[in-house]
Amino acid sequence: MDSFRRNVPLLAICQALMMSSTSLNVTTAALVGFSLAADKSLATLPLAAQYIATMLTSIPASMLMDRIGRKPGFMLATLFGAGGGTIAALAIMHRDFWYFLLGTVLIGVFNGFGTYFRFAAADAVSEDKKSRAISYIMAGGVLAAFIGPNMANLSRNWFTTFEFAGSYAAVVGFYVLALFVLMFLHLPHRNNDPAERIYQPRPLSVIVRQPRFIVALICGMFGYGVMSLVMTATPLAMHHHAHSFANTSFVIEWHVLGMFAPSFFTGHLIKRFGVIPIMLMGTLFGLCCVVINLLGSTMLHFWTALVLLGLSWNFLFVGATSLLTSTYHQYERAKTQALNDFSVFTTVALASLSAGSLQHLFGWHGVNLGVLPMLIIMFLSLLWLRVKSRHPDYNAPLPILLHKTEV
Repeated sequence: MDSFRRNVPLLAICQALMMSSTSLNVTTAALVGFSLAADKSLATLPLAAQYIATMLTSIPASMLMDRIGRKPGFMLATLFGAGGGTIAALAIMHRDFWYFLLGTVLIGVFNGFGTYFRFAAADAVSEDKKSRAISYIMAGGVLAAFIGPNMANLSRNWFTTFEFAGSYAAVVGFYVLALFVLMFLHLPHRNNDPAERIYQPRPLSVIVRQPRFIVALICGMFGYGVMSLVMTATPLAMHHHAHSFANTSFVIEWHVLGMFAPSFFTGHLIKRFGVIPIMLMGTLFGLCCVVINLLGSTMLHFWTALVLLGLSWNFLFVGATSLLTSTYHQYERAKTQALNDFSVFTTVALASLSAGSLQHLFGWHGVNLGVLPMLIIMFLSLLWLRVKSRHPDYNAPLPILLHKTEV
C-alpha cells in the first residue's frame, strides 16, 4: 500500500478528532469563561490561551518531531490533550477560571503538534499529490463540523449541576481515540535518509525572501486570523442578540462544515485553476462575510456569514499551505514549517485574545470592521504575487542544495 492510501486517511481521522475538540471548545469556551471570570472582558481568554499555547508549541514541536519522528511526537501530544480535557472538566466543577485556562492551554499544546498533520501528509507523497493530500487532511474536519458542536450540546448536562463539564470529559475521549489511530501510522523518518548527511540546507533568511513564501505566510496568518477573530466572537454576539445555545451550536456546526467540506475539491481546484485565483476567491468570501454581518444579526445573517467565513478560511489556508510546500526542500522543512506555524498561530492567538475585548467594547460591528485591514492586505499581496508569477524565474525549480563538503 502506498503512502498516500495508507497515511492520508489515518491523518485525516486525527485531523477530524483534533478539530472536533477545537470546534467543541470554540462553541463552549467563551460561554464557560464568561460564567467563571469575574471580569467578563476575559471571557475569550481561555480560547485565546489555547491558540497562544499552539503558537508557543509550534517551533519546539517541529524540532522535536524532526529528531524523534512525527509519529512518536503526535502520540506524545495526545497525552497533553487528554490532560487538558480532564483539567478543564474538573475546573468547571470547582468553578475555577484559572484552572480552566490551564486545561485549554494543554489542549493548545496538542494542537501545536496536530497542526503538522497536513505537512506530514504532504511530505510523505510525491510532488503532484501534495495539494490533494493537504486538501484531504483538511477534509477530515467535515466530521468535526458535526461531532464538535453537537457533542457540546449533547454532553453539556452530563453532570447536571456543572454545565459543560461533560463536554470536556468528551474531549478526553477524542484524544484517546486519536492515540489508537496513530498506532497504525507509518511515516518515513527524514533522518533515516542518507541524503540528509550529504546536502547543506539553505539559511532560513534565504527561504523567507521568496515571493511565494512571503505571500503564503501573509495569507496563512491573516486568513486564519480573520476566521479566528470572527468565530471566537460569534457565540458572545449571538448570546448578546438573545439567540439560544442550540442556535449558536448550529451556526458553529455549519461554520466548521464550511471550513472543511470544500477540502474534498479544493486541491483539484488549485490543480486546475492555480493557487492564486483560488486564494483570491477566499479573500472575496471573507469580504462577503463581513458585509453580511454588518447588515444584520438575525439567525440567517449569522448562519450565512459564518458559512462564508469557513469557505474563506479553507481556500486561503489550503492554498497557503500548498504554496508554502513549494518553497523548501525536504531537509529544510522543519525550520520552514516551524516559522510558518509559529507566525500563523501568533496571529490567531492575538485575534482570539482581542475578540472578547472588541465584542465587549465595540460590539459585533467593531469585530467585523476590525478584520477588514487583514482582508485587504491579503488581496493586495495576492495581486502582487500574480504579477510576479509572470516573471520567467517564478516557476524555476528550487536551487540545488550544496554538498556539505563544499560549504
